[in-house]
Amino acid sequence: MSYTARPVDPRTGVPIVLMGDGRVARVPVRECGEPLVDCREAVRVDDRRGDAAGEWARLRAGVLELLVRAEALLPRDRRWLLVEGYRPLALQHRIRDGYLAVLRGRHPRAGERELRTAASRWVAPPETAGHVAGAAADLTLCTASGTEVDLGCPEAATPEESAGACFTAARGIGAAAAAERRAMAEALGSVGMVNYPTEWWHWSFGDRYWAWSTGAEAARYGPLPHDG
Repeated sequence: MSYTARPVDPRTGVPIVLMGDGRVARVPVRECGEPLVDCREAVRVDDRRGDAAGEWARLRAGVLELLVRAEALLPRDRRWLLVEGYRPLALQHRIRDGYLAVLRGRHPRAGERELRTAASRWVAPPETAGHVAGAAADLTLCTASGTEVDLGCPEAATPEESAGACFTAARGIGAAAAAERRAMAEALGSVGMVNYPTEWWHWSFGDRYWAWSTGAEAARYGPLPHDG
């Protein structure tokens, strides 16, 4: 096949644990009940994936607090540009189903299990997705005046569209873009957020992937039981 359904970290060669991995799905959730809050007065929010109800601009209160703390650690003239936070469960299903359809078309001989594994490089299964828990932020960087910064490939580019440049540790993206990614990682990692290594823009706290990555006994935030 022309893609790697089970990818490795480009720098270390260590296999990446995907959100479709059963170990992530088995992490228990101890829902803390923290509310979703609108982020637009705290950080800059882009409207490219906006919705009329404003769901995309919301995160759990604790996650927004971490983003604000992390922004203060960014280099001078850098700010967060939040592209998407909370995502209703129905939308998560539609995005995943759409990408699966693309992969089926590109790889007609692949088995369904392999395709679902490959799909989780870019879109998580609903049961482990941080966005449906309000725990994940799709972020990029902008200047203080709001100009978006080049981080090596477009935010939300698939592995196919970006030729793998979407992986956080991708090689060949240029020194400047690599430095911007490191600045993101240092700031967000310092406040306890974790990155999904196949998506440089995806950072979370309190969800199942965060719990698995940090060794926490349970996730703090589970999928929200409503669609907005």
